[in-house]
Amino acid sequence: MTTDLSQYDATQLPSAEVLGRQRYAIIVADWNSDITYPMTLGAVETLTKHGVSVDNIDVVHVPGAVELTYGAARLMREAHVDAIIVIGCVIQGDTPHFEYVCQSATQGVAMLNAQGKVPVIFSVLTVLDKQQALDRAGGKLGNKGVEGAITAIRMANL
Repeated sequence: MTTDLSQYDATQLPSAEVLGRQRYAIIVADWNSDITYPMTLGAVETLTKHGVSVDNIDVVHVPGAVELTYGAARLMREAHVDAIIVIGCVIQGDTPHFEYVCQSATQGVAMLNAQGKVPVIFSVLTVLDKQQALDRAGGKLGNKGVEGAITAIRMANL
């Protein structure tokens, strides 16, 4: 299922000519890949739909949500990108591990954004169960990867 982009005002996005010159990176957690990979596909499809060349989109895989910050920080230092999207999914379990992982990912991305070098877009699902994640990864509530891509385009072009 593709998210309906009609909720976004296309006039807020730059032209395809501008986007064709920009580079984007997506850091995707492999943990919960049945959720994160459809989100990544949604982000890539949205970027290319609006004019970003597929050759200007780098997709980098990391093991889990905690590693998203390192992946984004490294690309921030080593690659010229206009925006970075981090994609992950943390599903609550029976232990406090959920809270630690969510806190680590959230604070890490906030820290990177505070540096002001490149916008880092937080597309990490923090959900109570698998169905909530599926609903947000191309299900009945859309695809948060698509939303992350729109946000990345807008932030890269402030």
